[in-house]
Amino acid sequence: MSVPLDSQQVMKGKVVLITGASSGIGKQTALGLSKMGASLVLICRDRERGEAAKEEVMRTAGTGAVDLLLADLLPLREVKRVAAEFEGTHPKLDVLINNAGASFTNYDETEDGIERTMAINYFAPFLLTNLLLGALKKSAPSRVVNITSSEHFDARLDLDNVGKDHRMGTVGSDAYRRSKLAVVLFTYELARRLQGTGVTANCLHPGAVRTKIWSHVGALTPLFRFMSLFMPSAEKGARAPIYLASSQDVVGVSGKYYAKNVPRRSSEASYDEAAARRLWELSARMTGLVDAPESA
Repeated sequence: MSVPLDSQQVMKGKVVLITGASSGIGKQTALGLSKMGASLVLICRDRERGEAAKEEVMRTAGTGAVDLLLADLLPLREVKRVAAEFEGTHPKLDVLINNAGASFTNYDETEDGIERTMAINYFAPFLLTNLLLGALKKSAPSRVVNITSSEHFDARLDLDNVGKDHRMGTVGSDAYRRSKLAVVLFTYELARRLQGTGVTANCLHPGAVRTKIWSHVGALTPLFRFMSLFMPSAEKGARAPIYLASSQDVVGVSGKYYAKNVPRRSSEASYDEAAARRLWELSARMTGLVDAPESA
């Protein structure tokens, strides 16, 4: 990924934490921000792929440090552990990019009793962000960047059954859409709660890009893999998170949904503030953050 000369050091001295950074948009975002001088912390599930991504970033990118933390973000205990590990080794956090995600075709629950797609796409970033709010506030002005999807426009979220909705849809599409609507609702509520702290929160749709998420759609995997060949590359998909993490254009901007670096209007359901507050409160209880509404 090429970086304009005038932006090559714009992130110098900034610490950026990226989840799901071993491949796809996460790795390309790491490469782009490292070329701007950022120091990176990559959260990856697999050690071998994580080490490979770290070495690639160090070999091809900029002058900032690159650290690797290993965690499978499906179980909440792992989210809590890696958050504590980060805080124990890094005194500041300028940008948190919640990128890790997946789409599962069949209903199954994590050890916490949460449907897996919702667990990794929504509950993990909700919990990780809350656990790292102290570091973000101390580093203000700082930013939270959440990856969502335009698929959220077709979602219907059942708050009486959040985390245990059995309606998966075709190759898990309904579960995926619900999780991405939850991310938008969370982003907007987070932005409201962070007003006056110097921490901003925005979300983005990176586009239907060619990543490994299309390799886990059950019997239709060969079809989706073929379709993905005609999609934009992960490098192009990383442009939006790089923009929201680094651009001076979005200094102080919070509570927005972006597509192709442009603020757009998200779904009508995503602007339901009462639903967002209730989702937050339910999520705080389900993740063990009973004091999260007050602490944020």
